[in-house]
Parts: sequence; C-alpha cells; structure tokens
Amino acid sequence: MNKDIALPPRRRIAREAIRQSFRKLDPRVMARNPVMFVTEAVSAVTAAHCLLGFARGADDALFTGVISLCLWFTVLFANFAEALAEGHGKAHADALRRMKADTFANLVGEDGKITRVLAASLQKGFVVQVSAGETIPGDGDVIQGIASVDESAVTGESAPVIRESGGDRSAVTGGTLVLTDKILVRIAYEQGKGFLDRVIALVEGSNRGMTPNEISLSILLTGMSLLFLIVTASLERIAVYSGVQISSAALAALFVCLIPTTIAGLLSAVGIAGMNRLVRGNVLALSGRAVEAAGDVSTLLLDKTGTITFGNRQASDFIPVGGHTERELAEAARLASISDETPEGRSIIILAKRLGVRADAASAASTVKNSTFVPFSAQTRMSGVDIGGECIRKGAVDAVEKWVRNRGGNIPDALREEAEKISSSGGTPLAVSRGTEILGVVRLKDIVKGGIRERFAQLRAMGIRTVMITGDNPLTAEAIAREAGVDDFLAQATPEDKLSLIRHEQAKGRMVAMAGDGTNDAPALAQADVGVAMNTGTIAAKEAGNMIDLDSNPTKLLEIVSVGKQLLMTRGALTTFSITNDAAKYFAILPAIFEPRFPALSALNIMRLHSPHSAILSAVIFNALIVALLIPLALRGARYRPVGAGALLRRNLFVYGAGGLITPFIGLKLIDMLLVALGMN
Repeated sequence: MNKDIALPPRRRIAREAIRQSFRKLDPRVMARNPVMFVTEAVSAVTAAHCLLGFARGADDALFTGVISLCLWFTVLFANFAEALAEGHGKAHADALRRMKADTFANLVGEDGKITRVLAASLQKGFVVQVSAGETIPGDGDVIQGIASVDESAVTGESAPVIRESGGDRSAVTGGTLVLTDKILVRIAYEQGKGFLDRVIALVEGSNRGMTPNEISLSILLTGMSLLFLIVTASLERIAVYSGVQISSAALAALFVCLIPTTIAGLLSAVGIAGMNRLVRGNVLALSGRAVEAAGDVSTLLLDKTGTITFGNRQASDFIPVGGHTERELAEAARLASISDETPEGRSIIILAKRLGVRADAASAASTVKNSTFVPFSAQTRMSGVDIGGECIRKGAVDAVEKWVRNRGGNIPDALREEAEKISSSGGTPLAVSRGTEILGVVRLKDIVKGGIRERFAQLRAMGIRTVMITGDNPLTAEAIAREAGVDDFLAQATPEDKLSLIRHEQAKGRMVAMAGDGTNDAPALAQADVGVAMNTGTIAAKEAGNMIDLDSNPTKLLEIVSVGKQLLMTRGALTTFSITNDAAKYFAILPAIFEPRFPALSALNIMRLHSPHSAILSAVIFNALIVALLIPLALRGARYRPVGAGALLRRNLFVYGAGGLITPFIGLKLIDMLLVALGMN
C-alpha cells in the first residue's frame, strides 16, 4: 500500500506541499511572482558564487554559501505556504473526484425504452431514470417524480433533501444518491462541464487568476523592489568610495532582505486560503474576485423568507370575539386543523397544546372515526371538519364570514377590527367558526429567526447596510423589517425591482451582495458584485451567481462577508508588517555595515550587531525565518472583529505596523549573538 495513503490527512497534505515547494522552483512558475522570482535568481547567483569561491579557495566562500542557503530557504518557505494552501483544496477535490468514478445510467429513449449506458456517454438534453439506491449520473433537472436525495458527498450535510419536478427544488447534482422513489432527470451539461467538474477545477486552483487587489499589490511590491534595487546599487557605490569591503554576494543578499519578500511570498497563499475557508464552509467561490468583493460589500440584500424568517407562518395568538373564550376558540381551531398538514395547521395544534387544549388517544381516535374532514381549496379558501352535524371551519376572514352568513349567522363587530389589527402589524388573520357562530381569529405571523437582530447590528457596526427583499405588502414588510432590525426593505419586489435596486446602490459606489435560488433571481444575481446562488436553486440561478452555497442556507451571506473581510484584513496586516519590517531591517543593518569605516555611526547601531558580515547574515536568516513563522497567519487568517474601517486601520498599524518595526531589531540581535557564539561572524 502507498505509504502516503496511510498518513493522516494533514500529514499527507504537508508532505505533498514539501514536494510541491521544490517543483514550484521552476522559473516559469516563479515568474508569476516577480519579487520571489528575483529572490530565486539571487539565490542561484549566490550559489554559483559560493561554488566558485570554494574552487578558488576564497575566504568568504562559506559566508556566501550560508547566505545562498538562507535565500533558498526563503523561496522554499514561500512556495510551501502556497502549496499548503492549495493542498487543502486539492484534498477536497480528490474527495469529489472519487464521486465521478464511472457509473452506469438508465437512458430513457424517445419510445420510453430504457437502455443501460455509461454515465460518461451522456450528453446535454438526454433523459435518465434514477431509482432508489442509484447514483445520479450527471447534473440536471428533475422533470418527473419526487425523491429523497443524499447530497452529503457534495454538501457535507447528512440530512437528505427532497428533489421534485417544477419549482426551485428541481436541480440535482451528479454523484449524489437517490434514497427513495424514482425520478426522471434531464441532463443539463455536457460531460466534463458539470457542477462537480467546475468544483474540482476551482478548488485545485487551475481557474484561479489574480484578483485586481492582488494585481495592484503586486505592482506596488515590484515598484518597491525596483526602489530598493536603486538603494542597493547606491550602497555599493558608497561602499567603494568609503573603502568598505562588501562582496557582491552580500550586496545581492542585502537587496533580497530589503525588498518585500514577506508579503510577496505569502500573497498567493492568503488568496487561496480565503477561498478554501469558503469551501470548508460549503460555499464555492467561482473566482477570487468574488471573495475580495465580499470583503468590500457595503449593501446586503436578503430575502425575507428562509433568511430573516423561518419561511413558514406560525400561529402566535388566539383572539376570541363575540363573547367566546380563548379555550373555545383554541379547541375549534385544533379540530379544524387535525387533517391540515401545512406548517400553519401544525402550528395551530402546537399553540393549542401550549394552552392545555389537547385530546387523549381514545378521544382523538373517536374524532377521526366519526368526522368528515374538509380539505383546503383555492375556491373556498377554507378547511375544516364536520363532527356529528356540527360544522367547524377555518380560513380567510371574508370566506368564513360568507360561510356563516349563508347559514343565517351573525358577524361580530369586533371581527373586522381584530383582523385589521393583525394585518396592519404584519400578520395574517384566520377566522374560525363553529356552526353559525364566529369564535374568533388566529394570528399567523412570520417568525423572525432568533439572534438575527443582533447579527444585523454587527453588520451595521461593520458599515454594511441591510435591505430585506420580500413579495409581501408594504405593511407586512415594514412590521417584519422593524422586528428584524434591518435598515431598509423592498416590498412587493419583482425581478425588475431587485435589479433596479442593485443598480441604484452600485451607482452610489457601493458593493452589493445578494442571495437567490430562482430563475427570477438570475438577473439580480448576475448584476450583484457578490451573487450567492443556492445549490437547490435552478440552473439559471447557479449560472448567474459568482458563488454557490452548497448548503442552500441564505443566512450564510453573513459568513461570506466575514470571510471576505478577513481575507482583506489578513492581506493588509501582512502588507503592513512587511513594509515596516523591511524599513526596520534597513535601519538596523546599515549602521553595522558602515560602522568600521565611520565610527560615528556606532550611535545608530543600537542593537550592537557584531560586524558587517554578521549583520548581513543575520538579516538573511531572519528574512527566511519570518516567512516561515507567518505561514500559519496567512493560512488561518487574521482575527476579524466586526468593527469600522477606522478601528481596523488603527489596530493594523498598532499590532502589525509596530510589530514589524520591533521584531527585526530583536530577531537580528538574537541571530547575531548565535552567529558570534558559533564563530560565524
């Protein structure tokens, strides 16, 4: 058995990352990072200089060899950080690739005849039949039937999901397992272009280009490198005219120590790690640009149903009228809801139980046996039960009023008043009657998720404006928006309204994020800077978005924004540290180099570095070590707190700016003392 297979996953990833660190030394690969390419070139030059020095018996050959070795370690540590970040994504890709092993499919012909074929031979538009216990052979849409599907291999969620023809729950993913029933699936992609194929390509990084932020930062780092090239060249001239002996290898090493190798070596790892954090959260970012955009989001559009509320109206109150009691109303509403399998009907029974209204087993069995249940219909807008000649009805207020009037009953004056109060507060009233009397109304309301108000407060502290999108009327939307604590809302929203709102926000210079799952959300998802499509959504929605939430949980927008901000903060923290770190090394090394020729500079050699050689060697060793020590920060990300940009900037400057200034002085002195102790001064 392959030894690598037996290793724990983290050790396997680390071992492969070490191998990749050497493979990435290919100049064609290193050329993508100009700063590290220069570092590799200098490493090669100093290595050649060392070999020539040993051949000629030069005194500084050992010194040059140690410098070259440290420079190579600097390059390898940077490659290791990138390879380690890629390794986590590739491990996920390998798990997904195992799902794409050749399977068979039941191809349905035009005459209805089923033929057993290889899944790899399926083409877009083919229809396949998938029964319980079989694997769905390719991405597509359910066109007939309903089934329970295990998507744990894709989403990591163990609970099965329902997939059915029509609506927004028709999309299925190749490689997932049908648990019950039988469905017909129309293949939506050509082989090699499906969802899993895209996931594998993306997590392996083959489609990951540099983002605008990374390009800008690379230009800055290249410019700084050119600046320090001029500085180093000037030092060489100063050394010549002042009589200070500095070898070409030492100057080359000094140049590498001064250019921003720290952030340059970790830049790619930070971006890949950010995408991997989303993958671990079951969110597929289709581009690094989308992750960065999430960090800059200033307006967040959230659908009300399923995001802010639980998605189903729940009974919250029994309000009796006409002199009846709450218990009478609760008992009648419970009986009318026994055969009601809707979430609203179940919630009425639960609310009645909380009030102590419930039936024992014998009574419940008798009720079911001697009753005629009336199902809800769009024509009557009511449901109910007939028990021993007594009719109990539950439904829309005007429908129940009409029912009672037709049977000679009277309508209590308080009924309309209570119904209007419920409607104006964002609820839905259901009237309940028994015989020719109206007993009262049941208040149904969208239940706002617990803790959502606090989360919106955190977003507000981050400078993000939240907007609730709903198809409800303005009164209902306003009531729920107030309870949830969102900043604004859009009621009775159409696809055109959503698109118009996004464009309006973007015209003001704001970055907009939105979640959606339906075909009607596709235009808005495509227009948004961060469009998060639900995996359960339609093909059109998934094609339009630049992120796909495999868990189909719209509230994950909040986590996506946090990951994006953490990525930008990590990059900013490392950039701040790198720049101040380079400046500190510059001012720590120069006095030590020129002190033998200009004794007055001893006042600036505050760390009392032993000699020019030990100062340069200390800087080279420190430069390699600091890249290695910062790898965990690059992969894990800087700790993010939901505070304003000003507070983040101050924290960056205080922690990473000051840290970058202080750390080199301490590190250089400790390494210098070690070199002196080893006689390498």
